[in-house]
Amino acid sequence: MANGLDLTQFIWAVLIGGIILGAYTGGLGYIGSKTGLSLDLLTHRSFGTYGSYLASALIGFTQIGWFGVGVAMFAIPAAELMGINAWILIIIAGACMTGSAYFGIKGLEIVSFISVPLITILGTYSMVRATIDGGGLVAIFGKSTGTMTLFAAVGMVIGSFISGGTATPNFVRFAKNNVVAVVTTVVAFFLGNTLMFAFGAVGGAFTGQEDIFYVMIAQGLAIPALLVLGANIWTTNDNALYTGGLGLSNITKFRKRPMVLVAGLIGTVTAMWLYYNFVGWLSFLNATLPPIGAIIMLDYFMRKDAYAEGSEKKLRPVNWFAILGVVAGGLIGNFVDWGISAINTMVVAALIYLIGTKLFYKD
Repeated sequence: MANGLDLTQFIWAVLIGGIILGAYTGGLGYIGSKTGLSLDLLTHRSFGTYGSYLASALIGFTQIGWFGVGVAMFAIPAAELMGINAWILIIIAGACMTGSAYFGIKGLEIVSFISVPLITILGTYSMVRATIDGGGLVAIFGKSTGTMTLFAAVGMVIGSFISGGTATPNFVRFAKNNVVAVVTTVVAFFLGNTLMFAFGAVGGAFTGQEDIFYVMIAQGLAIPALLVLGANIWTTNDNALYTGGLGLSNITKFRKRPMVLVAGLIGTVTAMWLYYNFVGWLSFLNATLPPIGAIIMLDYFMRKDAYAEGSEKKLRPVNWFAILGVVAGGLIGNFVDWGISAINTMVVAALIYLIGTKLFYKD
C-alpha cells in the first residue's frame, strides 16, 4: 500500500478501513459479550444447527490459512537471514505456535502480554527513524508509484483483519461487561490496526520494501526485526488457531483441543503455498467473511429471544436465507469491482437474509 499510494490516500485508506472494521467488530463484540456465546454458537442461532457448518468452515479454514501465511511470513525471511532451509523454521514455528494455542485463552494471554508491548516499542522506533531519515512523511510517500486505487487499498485494510474480526465473539465473550467488550474491540481494530499499518507503511515507503521484516533489516535492525516479526505473528496465529479449532470442533463434534492440533498441522503444511498467494488470500477474506458477521448482527437484533439462555432447544436446522446471503455476498465480493468489497457483500447478504427470513420464517 505504501508503495502504491501517496500520503493522503494512505491516511484515508487506513481511516476508512479502520472505521468499517471498528464498527463491524464492535457490533460482534457487543453480541458476544451480551450472550456469552462463541462465534460458532451464535451461528447456530442465525444459520441453524446444520447451517452453522458453512460459517464454521469458512471462518475456520480462513483462519487456518491465515495461520499458514503467518508461519511462512516469519520462517522464510528469518531463514534467509540465518542461511538455513525455510522448511526447518516453518516446522519449528508451526509446532511452537500450535503448542501455545493448544492451551486456549491462557496461552493467548501469556503470548500477548509479551508481544504487544514489544511490537509497539520496536515498531514505533522503526517508524520514527524512517520518518527522520527520509525527510518527513510527505517526502517518503512522494516515492509512491501511484498504482493502487483508494478502494483497493481500503479493501486490503479490511481484508487484513476481517477474518480475525469476524471471530471477535470467541474472545470478548469473557469480557467483564459490554462496555469493556466494545471499547477494547474498537480500540484494537481501529487504533491498533492503524498503528500496525503505519509501522509497516512508513518504513516500507522509505526503503521500498513490502515486508516489515525487510524494512527493519534495511534499517540495520536485524535482531529487532526477528523479535518484532516473531512476536507479531505469534499473537495473530494463536488467535487464528483457537478460532480454527472451534470451527472444526463445531463441524466434527470433537473437542476443541485436538482440533487445534489438526488446524496447526494443516496450516503448517500449506504455509509455503499460502505465503506466495497472500494478496489473493486477502481478497478472498474480504469478499467471503463479512456476510457472516452482518447476518449474525442482523439476526441478533431481530430475534434476541433466540439468543437467550435455553433457546438452543428451539433452534431450526438450517436458515437457507442465511446460507444464500453468504453465497450471494461472496459472489458479489469476488466478481464486482465497484465500490468497497466488504460493504457490498454485507449489504447484499443482509438484504437477502432480511427479506427471506421475514417472508418465510415466523419466529
